[in-house]
Parts: sequence; structure tokens; C-alpha cells
Amino acid sequence: MKNAEFSRRALLKGGVATSTALAVPFVFRPGRARAQSGLAEGMIGGPTGFDGAERYQYGPDTPEGRAIEAVKSLRGAGKAPDRIVLGLSDGSIGQITKPFPAGAPSIKELWEQETGIELDIVGVPNGQEFTKVMQDISTNTGEFDIYAVEWNRLGDLAETGGIVKLDDFVAQHKPEWDDPKRGYVGGEQGVSLLNGYRGSVYGVCLDGDFQTWNHRTDLFNDPAEKAAFADRHGYELAPPRTWKEHDEIAAFFHRPDDGLFGCTDLRNQGWGYTNWYQRYVSTGAPNRALFSDDGSFLINSDEGVMATQEYVASLSHHSPDAISWSWPEQYGNFASGGAAMTCAFSNLPKFLDNPANEGSKVTGLVGSHLPPGREIDGGLVRRTVLWFNLSASVSSQSDFPEACYLFLQWLGSSRIYSWMTANPGGFFDPFQLANFDDPLVRQTYHDYHMDVVRESVRRTVPTINYPGATAFHNALDENLVQALTGGLTAEQAMANTERQWARIARRIGEEKLLDAITTNSAAWPTLIDPA
Repeated sequence: MKNAEFSRRALLKGGVATSTALAVPFVFRPGRARAQSGLAEGMIGGPTGFDGAERYQYGPDTPEGRAIEAVKSLRGAGKAPDRIVLGLSDGSIGQITKPFPAGAPSIKELWEQETGIELDIVGVPNGQEFTKVMQDISTNTGEFDIYAVEWNRLGDLAETGGIVKLDDFVAQHKPEWDDPKRGYVGGEQGVSLLNGYRGSVYGVCLDGDFQTWNHRTDLFNDPAEKAAFADRHGYELAPPRTWKEHDEIAAFFHRPDDGLFGCTDLRNQGWGYTNWYQRYVSTGAPNRALFSDDGSFLINSDEGVMATQEYVASLSHHSPDAISWSWPEQYGNFASGGAAMTCAFSNLPKFLDNPANEGSKVTGLVGSHLPPGREIDGGLVRRTVLWFNLSASVSSQSDFPEACYLFLQWLGSSRIYSWMTANPGGFFDPFQLANFDDPLVRQTYHDYHMDVVRESVRRTVPTINYPGATAFHNALDENLVQALTGGLTAEQAMANTERQWARIARRIGEEKLLDAITTNSAAWPTLIDPA
């Protein structure tokens, strides 16, 4: 269609004039809306048709209620579209389009029934989200109203001018992301981490990809294993508290001849360096940052070299193919009982500790634990990271940015989001306080896991979310892979990374980078556990 000099998006913009060209034009009729009798007293919207539906319903003075009422007002004034086009990772679409639980509408159906605006979801292959968005921005195609892309791309996208600064909409419609009972874990710190760039809001978080540690409870609770480990190391076998304990436990369980690896946290290009991050940032209290407050680089240091040496040495308790493994291999191996520990997305127990997954051999045998750390000055610094994690932004090419923002406020607020993340039909994971207490979410993700995820979120540092994030990460990633394959020493890898980062910083503009580093520091945790 691009060859015909108009895009699918341009066709949709044509509205009524082009509706005959669409196979099934969407026409909103008030009579199609669900009966309101299923709503609890005082509620103006939300799902009905299943036990507990009232938990996800909302009154007029809630973020969801304000969003719906504002959209209706815009629509009545002719300031809202007939359709919103959302570009979304393929693996997440089911949570919006598939009804859950039995008797419920889908989230897509509910939005359309309550607002009269069709939600047109365009699938994007997993891992290609940023590429598709940059194509849309650079070619000025305007195919999408809303982009969903990795959260730490916000800086790059904001600097292109391709996404809308949302501050005015946030002030007007009050999403309450920092609500102390229902909002983001960490309150304002969590909001800064997930939605912010250089002190402004550019995204609305739709995911909770906090890297979380899991282990095999059958191995850790086995009396013979516990006795053998205690004889060897002089302390009780338990989920590791420190990196030293982690490496000793992984080495203890590493039995490749028996089909068991000690640990399978990823080491491949594009994913593995998040596990280097965890080792590096925990070398300081409360954190060891990547950049100093004056913008200078900190990784070419004793701490950076030590973390890299540990990262390389840990290959000894991984699969021989660890450098090529991504999360599909990791999940498949863990499901087969092939690892004692791993660090993965928080949805691993949802999919693998699941009787419906007939191929999983670890159902009922999965446990979760906090990230390992380091004892520093009488405290224990335990840190994990947020990685991939889809965030939604409004395209600057959209004709109706306020209506698009209001959809995101509705979708990303705690009642609707809890209902959505409980749905096993996709990859969106919990990250709000309300999610962790929600019965459906806890049923899907398991009670033992939810409390650990919540506490892991409190100990999460951001990966780079500055202009040039892609270039910074690629440089670090490539040098770490060189170290893993023996092409560079740990010292050389860190020195190379520093030189490349310096060139990237000069290209971006050091003052702009320093401003981003300063504002981003509010997202770093300060929690230190007792040693």
C-alpha cells in the first residue's frame, strides 16, 4: 500500500469516507453495550460477568473513571477518533483480546463498549518493536497512534520528537501512579523509573519485566543434597544471599552429565549483559552507578573488572551453549528440569509452574528468591534490573493525542491493569502494588512468587535510559561477549567500553547526557538489607 502513496494508517484516517474499503467496518451502537446491572453500587464502568469482577470496576473519581468520562466528553465534542491504532508486541496481544476469566469480556471489548472507539491492534514481532517505531517516525508514515516499545528507548524516542510529552495530560487527568496503596512499587521513584525521561513523562508502563530469581525447591529441600552441601561448604544449603554463595551453589549443582546445569541466567548478546549489571551495581552502597554525577564513566574500574571476571567465570556452571541461548532456550531447559537456578522474567512461574503446561517437569517444584548481593559496611546490597519491559507512548503523528493518552491511563491504571496482567494470554507482568495483592494475579503467578517479585522491584536499578541508550548498550554488550569468548580480558573489555562510551557521549552532547543522568538518579533504589 505504500507503493500506492497511502498507508494503512491513512486509510483508517479516512473514516466514513473509506469505510466501504474495510472488510468489517466498526460501527458503535449504544445498544451493543453490556448491561450496567452487573456493576457494583457507585461504579460507572469495568468488567462484569465473573466472580470478583467488582474488584476491577471503577467509580467516577478514579483514574480509570476519569479517563473514560474524559474520552466520552472528547468524543461528544468531535475531538476523539473512531479508531486508535496500537502497535503492540505479538506476545502481548492476547491479554487485551482474549476474555479472562470465563464469563468476562476482553479488555478490547470493554474499551470499545464504553467509549465507542475501536481499538485496532497491529502486531509487531517480538524484539522488533524499536525498529518498527523508528521506521514510522523517520518515514513520517503515521501508521500508529500509540507505540509500545522497550522502556529504556524513551530517551532515544523523545529526542527524535517522535513521541508526545505527556506532562499536561498527566496533570489534567491525574493517573495516580504514585498512589501509596495501589500505585507503582516505589511510588515517585517507580514512576520516574518506568515513565520518565529528563524529568518529564513520555511513556505509560504496561509491563513488569523485572528480572527475578528462581530455583528448584526439590533440589534445595532434598536432605541428601543439603547434607552434602553443608559438608562441602560449612553452611546450610538455601537460596543464595550473596554472589559468593550463588557461585558456590551453582557449582555444587552443576552436573552436565546428568542433564543439570548449576545456573542459566543468560549470557547471550542482547540479553546477557543485564546479568552483568546485577553483579556490577551491587559493588557499591547503595549502588555502584555506571556514570558519576559529573558524567564521567565508572565501569573502567576495579569494580567493573571484578564484575566482568565473575561474569566470565560463571560460564563454568552454565550450558556449553550459554553464549547462544536466549530466553526460549532458557525457559525450555528450566521446564525440562535442566537447571538448579535461573534469573528470568517474572512470568517464568506463570508459564512453567502450571498444570496446564503438560510439557513442564517442574510444576510444583519452583521457588523464588531475592537477587544475590554483596556485604558492604555491615549491609547487604542486593540488586536486580528492569529489562525489555514494554512502555507505551503516544505518536507525535497522531491526530488525537489526548484521547490516546486517556486510553493508556485507563489501560495502565491499577484496576484494569490487574485484570489484564492476571490473564495468562500474554507477557505483560505485574509491577503495581495493587497487582501483587490481587487474587487473580496471585493465582496466575503463585503466592510464593508474588511477594518475592514485589521485593525484587524495590531493589531494581534501571538499565541505561538516556539518549544513545542503544549505542551505549551495544558497546557494553559487544565487549562483554568478547570477554566471554576469550577475545578480551576483563580489563580490556572495560577499557574498550569506556572509550566507545566517550565517543557516543560526544556525539550525543555531553550536557544533554549529564542532564539525563542527573534526573535518572531519582529512579535508583537506596534499600540495603541487613547483613
